[in-house]
Amino acid sequence: MSEKLTFAPISYTGWDSLSHLVEEVNRFNVNKILVITDPFLQDIGLTDKVTAPLKEAGYATDVYTEVVPEPPLVVGEKLVAYTRDHQFDMVIGVGGGSALDLTKLAGTIAAHEGDVADYLNLTGTRQITKKGLPKILIPTTSGTGSEVTNISVLSLETTKDVVTHDFLLADVAIVDPALTMSLPPKVTAATGVDALTHAIEGYVSKNASPVTDALALQAIRLISQSIRTAVSNGNDKQARIDLSYGSYLAGLAFFNAGVAGVHALAYPLGGQFHIAHGDSNAVLLPYVMGYIRQDCEKCMKDIYDAMGFSSTNLSQEEAAYRCVDELKRLVEDVGIPSSLKGFNIGENALTSLTKDAIKQTRLLARSPMPLHEEDIYTIYHAAYEGKVVEKRSVSMS
Repeated sequence: MSEKLTFAPISYTGWDSLSHLVEEVNRFNVNKILVITDPFLQDIGLTDKVTAPLKEAGYATDVYTEVVPEPPLVVGEKLVAYTRDHQFDMVIGVGGGSALDLTKLAGTIAAHEGDVADYLNLTGTRQITKKGLPKILIPTTSGTGSEVTNISVLSLETTKDVVTHDFLLADVAIVDPALTMSLPPKVTAATGVDALTHAIEGYVSKNASPVTDALALQAIRLISQSIRTAVSNGNDKQARIDLSYGSYLAGLAFFNAGVAGVHALAYPLGGQFHIAHGDSNAVLLPYVMGYIRQDCEKCMKDIYDAMGFSSTNLSQEEAAYRCVDELKRLVEDVGIPSSLKGFNIGENALTSLTKDAIKQTRLLARSPMPLHEEDIYTIYHAAYEGKVVEKRSVSMS
């Protein structure tokens, strides 16, 4: 059976890859460039590493910093209107997943009529028909994979939705681990586990293939064996490099294979409680994987090996159990709360979380185990109690 694989047309990876920026911009017939970035990066001068060489090369640049984590729909609407009104020739995103998602959104939807809301996956009524402006995406975190995907995630009142189309893909992705050196430990941890989740969900996805499996397993190796060092010692160059490559590979894997249950349950945590996406994925990862273990045991054995352990003398079942234990331990080791209680979420919130999660049909369709409403509630309750359970509700840890 044939398969469609999509990758960003041009990618630069590795230390000092930002040096290729101007030569790539030169390939396009542009003059007026909108740089969309996190305000923190502007404050610490990191954005200057992008704008200075562009200005020196003669390009007119405008820096837009009204970017917030887990951006709500109104932020996307405002940016698209700004992009339309000022008639830019190109957009460049610099920052974490929010900045990159907004850049893709602005570059594409600004070329269309109507509001951003008209193009949402779950409720929109308009179709994307134009590629829009050229897009260059430059991540400063190692986690979201947004630079190689065609998705822009927006927060709604209690959950999230996406705008998705191949026209949102970057024309150029520049993944320079040197830009992640100033990332604080907490953000390093959250984005790193986010990337690990992308790789793991991509590997167990119903849409996985031999190509995405190879990308996902290498991403798991790189991330799981570098994240603790990157969190504890942000100046460790090799850890930053490994985490950067791991995040990039995970992005390629999950964009083509898809993510599933962890992300479906994470979206409402962000929507209802404004928990950062990486933290939402991290706190749910061991509980979702523990619950669906029976339907992806072989994959979880492979994941356990990729994390640096040996399953040689273990049964497939035992290796899968140990994999879940190690995922929970990793989340704890990098300082992320290991239960919903750690985020001050009460048990009374589990029903509303479940009601929103079950709406994420695009994501749930890829789960190796079908997840119905009662399953989702059970997983949330396990995450609330901090105790992994599996489909038959047998306690694991």
